[in-house]
Amino acid sequence: MSDNESNEYTAEQIQVLEGLDAVKKRPAMFIGSTDSYGLHHLVYEVVDNSVDEALAGVCTEINVSINKDNSITVIDNGRGIPVDIHEKYGKPALEVVMTVLHAGGKFDNKAYKVSGGLHGVGVSVVNALSCFLEVEVRLNGHRYFQRYEYGIPVTPLKVIGEAEGTGTTVRFLADGSIFKTIEYNYDILSQHLRELAFLNKGLRISLSEEVTGSSHTFYYEGGIRSFVKHINRNKVPLHPKPIYIAYEKEGIFIEIAMQYNETFTENLFSFANSINTSEGGTHLSGFKSALTRCINDYIRKNNLARDMEEGLSGDDVREGLTAVISVKLPSPQFEGQTKTKLGNSEVKGIVESVVNERLTTYLEENPADARKIMDKCLLAARARAAARKARELTRRKSALEGNSLPGKLADCQEKDPILSELFLVEGASAGGSAKEGRDRKNQAILPLRGKILNVEKARLDKMLRNVEIQTMITALGCGIGEEFDIAKVRYHKIIIMADADVDGSHIRTLFLTFFFRYMRPLIEAGFVFVAQPPLYKIKKGKHEEYLFTDRDLAERMKELGEELVIQRFKGLGEMNPEQLWETTMDPEKRTLLKVKIEDAIRADELFTILMGVKVAPRKHFILTHAKEATIDA
Repeated sequence: MSDNESNEYTAEQIQVLEGLDAVKKRPAMFIGSTDSYGLHHLVYEVVDNSVDEALAGVCTEINVSINKDNSITVIDNGRGIPVDIHEKYGKPALEVVMTVLHAGGKFDNKAYKVSGGLHGVGVSVVNALSCFLEVEVRLNGHRYFQRYEYGIPVTPLKVIGEAEGTGTTVRFLADGSIFKTIEYNYDILSQHLRELAFLNKGLRISLSEEVTGSSHTFYYEGGIRSFVKHINRNKVPLHPKPIYIAYEKEGIFIEIAMQYNETFTENLFSFANSINTSEGGTHLSGFKSALTRCINDYIRKNNLARDMEEGLSGDDVREGLTAVISVKLPSPQFEGQTKTKLGNSEVKGIVESVVNERLTTYLEENPADARKIMDKCLLAARARAAARKARELTRRKSALEGNSLPGKLADCQEKDPILSELFLVEGASAGGSAKEGRDRKNQAILPLRGKILNVEKARLDKMLRNVEIQTMITALGCGIGEEFDIAKVRYHKIIIMADADVDGSHIRTLFLTFFFRYMRPLIEAGFVFVAQPPLYKIKKGKHEEYLFTDRDLAERMKELGEELVIQRFKGLGEMNPEQLWETTMDPEKRTLLKVKIEDAIRADELFTILMGVKVAPRKHFILTHAKEATIDA
């Protein structure tokens, strides 16, 4: 074949993907990925249809179950998917919904004035990516049933009995040839369903797991006010009740609940039509703008900050704030099928106007709460100014010394961040071994002395006075706070390397708290990892092996016999450079755990419990999970 022939572009090269073939060919385009995230997204798509019925005021209960065979069943008491013949397709409407992309009752604003499943591809995508899907509709006093396999109907729609009331039951088994796993995480589904129950007050959602017998029912009359209280339950609130704002105009419903607490971090969660808009959007922008203006207006009006001519920044007024911003609107414009950002331009102005008006009224009518909030914001502003000065002093010091990188850092030769990795190593002796054992081409080593500051209990200004944290921020190169810029990070693999014992676990948690609170985009970008050093080295004859847990040791002793030479590593510093390279640093042999945030609300809760000021929640957590821990002699 000649070059001309091989480069031809004719009708023969055009591939038409019929029906749901496009979904099977490129599943990640529709559900984000084919890993655990995408698997759970299948459940969310089916549940979203039921939630849309609740938003329409015709559904009060949704039941989700994880079955023994890893199939999922979702039952609601909504109106039931229509079963009459669709005029255009000549098939039952149910079959059209299940097999045709962009088919549904969510495009003309008649069946659904407000809907999360805007694109209409949800349940048809689930059908395409399942070994089987069975749907039962209770409608017109009958039970209608149809079964699909790999997206194709294998039975006609048929009546299988009588029914009381209305609703839809969907049962599906994800296709194991498409997904990397078809095992569901009960906690991930539980958190998502809890969120939906908070956002739709009066809606009862239950989750059960057949194998373990676990079950939970979520029902919150307080709606998002209960949501904010739930998030803040392990924190110390500044005012007892969340500030609540509700507004409706021209089919757009805005609901906001917010409460300040004594921590130094903000937690803002935004939703549009019950969809978690994790990347924010116009509703979140409107809220932030109004909050900053409203707080500054109150401070100026009451002459509370004569020393601050420039006013407070957005970071200042959001320190210690937990807020949930929920909007419900007829025609939401989302970015992508996974809907992580709201784009409706009109929403920003409406949210901004409503928050400005209602929050101003609240502050005027509740002067005691207002004063606590203002004191918090002003203290944050002064601390931020001190932090700015600390950064400037650090930069000036670096410039005078003629080197912007810390002296402790053993940098790598590679300058491309994508190819570079930084090991954050606990202790000088371990740092020394790591420096000797590393691949200098692309592995940088930063030894840090002992445990870094617990940033959960410290403001930015105090944190920046900590030498170890200063050193780490300088080495990373991406700045912090107002100056943070992920594009400037010097390494795309940041590896936390601590001892394999309890002390090492605490140090890892301190590092993770720092990254979660102050450099979360690095985690979200997939740049943060945890190294897995061995706990034991065993030797029997010429056979040598490294083991990582007590359980591993017990199993190998059963297999190899107890006449082993066992070396227990009390710390990384006990390992020579060759051992450290072979077990923990060699890309060909090492095990790295990538740090992910699957549930930001749960992650925030855990860091608050483990590292926060309240002792009681920490004690309860330890007692609850004590049986899961192992203690080494």
